Amino acid sequence: MRRADTPGGRAVNVVLSCGGQGLRMRAASEVAPKPMILVGGRPNLWHVMQYYAYFGHREFMICVGYKGEVIEDFFPTYEEEDARDWDISFVDTGTHASVGERLGAVRDRLAGEERFLANYGDVVTDAHLPTLIERAMAAGATASFLCVRPNYSFHVVSADVDGQVSSITDALRSDIWINGGYFILRADFLEHLRPGEEIIEEPFQRAVRADQVQAQRHEGFWAPMDTLKDNQWLERLHETGRTPWRVWDPPPVRDIVSVSVAPLG
Repeated sequence: MRRADTPGGRAVNVVLSCGGQGLRMRAASEVAPKPMILVGGRPNLWHVMQYYAYFGHREFMICVGYKGEVIEDFFPTYEEEDARDWDISFVDTGTHASVGERLGAVRDRLAGEERFLANYGDVVTDAHLPTLIERAMAAGATASFLCVRPNYSFHVVSADVDGQVSSITDALRSDIWINGGYFILRADFLEHLRPGEEIIEEPFQRAVRADQVQAQRHEGFWAPMDTLKDNQWLERLHETGRTPWRVWDPPPVRDIVSVSVAPLG
């Protein structure tokens, strides 16, 4: 078992929430849970775990639910060298539990830890994790998370009560930021959890009122796997070698100066 050292202490478990039904990808999620949908021949969950492992965080606690057996059956039979030193445990947290309830279900397993990392099992990024952790610790935040611009292009309308429009702005050029996951949580954050609560709703709101939450804006690559369109876009990027989330890969040798990755339209 290998652990990663971080400024001020050790970074411990990575808790991944992988139990939802993936209703917006119904056709694909009827066969496998959403984190197990393939990108470049490997489950999207593998990409998320490989990201953490690259930065030295190789202890994974996977909260399963819907079709959890698909995830549990995959990793014991996965024999590639890239995952040989991963320490993986599974916790059945139910099909209908929220992310907050899944964290609550593993509270006892995190006893004695100073902090832990948590994430959804299907969002990828190129954010530099050690920097995120260092900033969270420097701020003394109980909860810190990646804050990103929306991936989809839509227009934000500003109007008065009579409908007089003052501006129409593409969301990608607006100052809208959303929760991108990649949580860095102190163990005492679990004290904010109550039965039946969603993490971003009541627990985070209580922590916000106590000035204990930090949002870390990231202008780089971030992508969810919420819809079939998301999956197709990530597959296209993989096929063309434009995979900024694969931070563990050596930089490709190219004849061109740079490659831009446009968000979904």
